[in-house]
Amino acid sequence: MVQVDYFFATVSPWCYLAGDRLEQTARRHGATVRYIPVDAGALFARTGGKPLAERHDSRKEYRLQELRRWSRRLGMKLDLQPFYFPVNPAPSSYAILAAIQAAEVGGGGDLAGLVQAFPRAVWAEGRNIAEDEVVKAILAEHGFDPAIADRHMMTAADSYVRNLEEAVRRGVFGVPFYIVGEERFWGQDRLEDLDLHLAGKL
Repeated sequence: MVQVDYFFATVSPWCYLAGDRLEQTARRHGATVRYIPVDAGALFARTGGKPLAERHDSRKEYRLQELRRWSRRLGMKLDLQPFYFPVNPAPSSYAILAAIQAAEVGGGGDLAGLVQAFPRAVWAEGRNIAEDEVVKAILAEHGFDPAIADRHMMTAADSYVRNLEEAVRRGVFGVPFYIVGEERFWGQDRLEDLDLHLAGKL
């Protein structure tokens, strides 16, 4: 079975705009998805990118235009200036890694929904995903025991570091990023290309 390795950040508006299109694509082609949360800021620093605050004003302005256009195109609510952004991505990323561990031993809920929920909470719902109660609430909303956020914190932290190293090693430099074998696709606007690749047309 083909596997799509999905590198994402819980605070990325582009990961939010990806919605569930990856999962729809995977279902069409009988592929599985491996979810790999990464620290986008650390990834940029390691691969030549710049955090948002350090980019030239023209790049910041273009980003806002693109976000507005894509949100309208996809029919997805998006707050261009969310109240809780920037925000520490670690707690939500640890929660996803804990959920992955729980799912591996049969204690899982809706993992795909959970992955989509954290960026949506930032960009469409005005929630602070660095707060413990918010993280646990989102876990519960998607069928996971909120206690896993505490129970698996240490192992999740280790996995988060390893994910960054894997991302750098495999040529990931931004999010969302999708890898199938040796083929790499950067950005939610490349999901159609990923679909065509899985169909053997690209």
